[in-house]
Amino acid sequence: MTARSVTTRLGITVAALATLTAAASPALGDDSASGSGGRPPVYKGRVVAKSGLLLRDNPTRGSRVVRSVPYRAVVTIFCKTSGGDVAGNRLWYLLTDGTWAWGSAKYIDNIGAAPRWC
Repeated sequence: MTARSVTTRLGITVAALATLTAAASPALGDDSASGSGGRPPVYKGRVVAKSGLLLRDNPTRGSRVVRSVPYRAVVTIFCKTSGGDVAGNRLWYLLTDGTWAWGSAKYIDNIGAAPRWC
C-alpha cells in the first residue's frame, strides 16, 4: 500500500468518525443548513458526466473503482482535495452516499456553496 493510499484511508476514517460523532451528539437547534453546532456543513453536487461517474478509493484516475453514479444524480460531498488531473481539473470530492469514495470535481457541479477542504 502506498503512503498516499494510507494517508487517504486514514483521512477517510477520521472523517467518518467525525461524522458519526457529530451525528450521535444532540442537536443544538435547527442549524442543519449552516453546519454550526459542531456538525460539518452538508454540501451537494450533481453528476454531469453523460455516461455516469466512476467513484474511486483514492483521488486519482488510476485508483480502484468503488462504484458508479448515474448522470444527473445528486450526491452528498463531505470535502474536497487536490488529486490526479482530470482534463485540467485537479480537484476531487469525497462523497458520502453509501460508501466513502472519491469523484472528480470535473464531473460534479456544486449545488450551493463549494465544499470545504479536507
